[in-house]
Amino acid sequence: MRHCEAGKPTWRRRSEQLSGSAASTPDTSRRGLQAVIRLDGFRRLWLGQIFSQLADKFYIVLMVFLIAQYWVSSDPASSGPLADVASAIRMDIETRAERITLLATGIYVANTVPAILLGMLAGVWADRWPKRRVMVASNAMRALLVLFAPFCLVPGPLFLGLSWGYWALLVMTFFESVLTQFFAPAEQAAIPLLVPRELLLAANSLYQATSMAATIVGFALGEPILRLLNGAFLQLGLAGGEFLLLPFCYGLAAVSLSTIQMHEAPRETGDVGILEEVREGLQVLVKRPTVRRAMRNLVLLYSLLAAMYVLAISLAGSIYSLGPTGFGSLLAMSGLGMAIGAVVTAQVGHRISRHHLGATGLATITFALVMLGQLQGRLLITLLLCTILGVGAALVAIPAQTTLQEDTPERERGRVFGLQNNLINIALSLPLVLAGTLVSSVGLEPVLLLLAAMALLAAVLERPWKRC
Repeated sequence: MRHCEAGKPTWRRRSEQLSGSAASTPDTSRRGLQAVIRLDGFRRLWLGQIFSQLADKFYIVLMVFLIAQYWVSSDPASSGPLADVASAIRMDIETRAERITLLATGIYVANTVPAILLGMLAGVWADRWPKRRVMVASNAMRALLVLFAPFCLVPGPLFLGLSWGYWALLVMTFFESVLTQFFAPAEQAAIPLLVPRELLLAANSLYQATSMAATIVGFALGEPILRLLNGAFLQLGLAGGEFLLLPFCYGLAAVSLSTIQMHEAPRETGDVGILEEVREGLQVLVKRPTVRRAMRNLVLLYSLLAAMYVLAISLAGSIYSLGPTGFGSLLAMSGLGMAIGAVVTAQVGHRISRHHLGATGLATITFALVMLGQLQGRLLITLLLCTILGVGAALVAIPAQTTLQEDTPERERGRVFGLQNNLINIALSLPLVLAGTLVSSVGLEPVLLLLAAMALLAAVLERPWKRC
């Protein structure tokens, strides 16, 4: 192993001693996915993650499904209020798909705002409260919250030309996202309590692969599953079968998480205020360069990925056999690459130092972006390069997340992971707006080269020529 173990901080040694469930795990000599799945507590946490992340994706699909079914007519003449809104933001809504997109944008905004505003504050409370209780409560409350969705279809008054039910869905989405902000940092902070340090890289690799799989499965199969449930219940003479999917998934996540046995060090808050704890969380970045570098790499990575969501449309448009609407194929190949990179990292990543993995991933992303700019229009090469880009993304994300878990003191993990959620959601939002504008102004290739230069600079800042 080459992890620069010498001079391990005293707080980390004490933290490892306090994490009874992890420290007492037998046979940590074995590495990789099989070893980490054998950990009972982590396995239950992983199952909770699967159901929770699937529910998050199904939630977005259900909202778009309801918008399409109940609030968007196929008659363009009926979209008067929407036309006013679209004109204000310079958006064309001539087709039904464009009108659905406009209303779905409101759902996306309601889902994103809490992540930007509340992430670190929620992380403070995740530090104060028992992690298992936070995870169980947040999933159970989301299961109850989504049960109100059918009531939003009840006819009622109009506000700004739209049914009250649509605005109620926006409010429900906002509070669903608020609860997610409590779950996410508690979940990340629980991993080091359940997994020995030797297996953290494998655990995060499995989480990364699962997250990508949940994204692909959730968005690809969400609508067919909803229609299947709706049709099955209609055959029984019942309506609303599609509304059972979300409470079922969130409920299973809560049940799985409630069975975890987790040993946490007692937390004394004393008279320390929330803002003071937020400041202490920020101080972790100042005092610990490894945490700061890991956070920087994660923010940069998600900025690059968000930009690629937009650029994929132009890339697909340059391929005659694909076309702009085939951009999903490019994103799917990137997801496949991330899953492959996660499995490889889990199996062999423990033999390589964290910053070497990160630098390799950033260099891989740089290569993929440069070649994508140079070789536009070639289907197979573009698909291969998107896969390579995904592999590089996994090599950056997994070591960085593992470093955050290893080098952040246990009592401050929640607020640091809350800050991570803040920064990543900002990093996801800004490129979505800027990338399309830049492509319109200067073209696709210069934008890809600009992103490649950013990745290359980050790779150099990792100082891969140093052993530690």
